[in-house]
Amino acid sequence: MAASPTGSQSASTTADFSTITTPIGPFTALVDADGAVLASGWTADAETLRPLIHPTLRPAELREHTDLGAVTRAVTAYHTGDLTAIDAITVRQLSGPFLVHAWEILRKIPAGNPVTYTDYATVSGRPAATRAAANACARNAAALFVPCHRVIRTDGTLGGFRWGLDIKRWLIAHEAD
Repeated sequence: MAASPTGSQSASTTADFSTITTPIGPFTALVDADGAVLASGWTADAETLRPLIHPTLRPAELREHTDLGAVTRAVTAYHTGDLTAIDAITVRQLSGPFLVHAWEILRKIPAGNPVTYTDYATVSGRPAATRAAANACARNAAALFVPCHRVIRTDGTLGGFRWGLDIKRWLIAHEAD
């Protein structure tokens, strides 16, 4: 069952991580003791992900594994065509009420149906807050599982993406097929 991208537990001392090869480069996920994704993205350097995690959830240490079970299987399945494989993965992110709500909304945007930042702001309950909606995408630590890549500019251009526009372009094309 997919949980919302929220949580209230304190930081554990150690988070587990794994890096796997994908068609668009290495993908690393950090998970807490419960297996919830704390941060993820297209990098081979787990340390670049740690600062993205809210301070109350941020682990003091990282421990590498070759496989994170359901998380690794979901990442592999997504990249090979099962676009819904990521939906059941639990994510744990903390911030203020708007960002937490906005991240929950991102998880509901279906693959293959990108929305504009303006539409995303409207669905998030703040139609005049396009910049706040863009900020929610920028501050999302759990890329792929909280699919901020599904939000584009009104003119159809991609906008920004922490992991690069080539990766965002690939993800959108992958989901459109």
